[in-house]
Amino acid sequence: MTIERTAVDPVTWSQALGFHQGELVSGHTRTLYCSGQTATDADGAPQHADDMAAQVALSLDNLEGVLRHAGLSLSDLVRLNVFTTDVDLLLQHYGVLASRLAAAGVAPVSTLLGVTRLAVPGLMIELEGTAVA
Repeated sequence: MTIERTAVDPVTWSQALGFHQGELVSGHTRTLYCSGQTATDADGAPQHADDMAAQVALSLDNLEGVLRHAGLSLSDLVRLNVFTTDVDLLLQHYGVLASRLAAAGVAPVSTLLGVTRLAVPGLMIELEGTAVA
């Protein structure tokens, strides 16, 4: 069965930021819902205090690890929710996230939310994804 992904963009401004307003997916047989992934090591210890770029990169690495364990990759992401304790700081380093998604050839629907704090003190970003295959 072939997976078909159709971007749904009644407006186009989001494309310049690397995401679609909606994405219609058909023909898939598996859906993976990923818990929020953060900048932690294999034991769950927070890494890269006060370094947003490094936390973004490690959070993406950890998300890719979950995807890979299920036989998927970033290219299978259809939704990415981004939670951060500092929206302005994240936007300064958003290229780290956008370039990895672009390299995977994907522009998943996305929501960026500023939050007071994440579950573990010191963490500044959490990535929650949905992938289909």
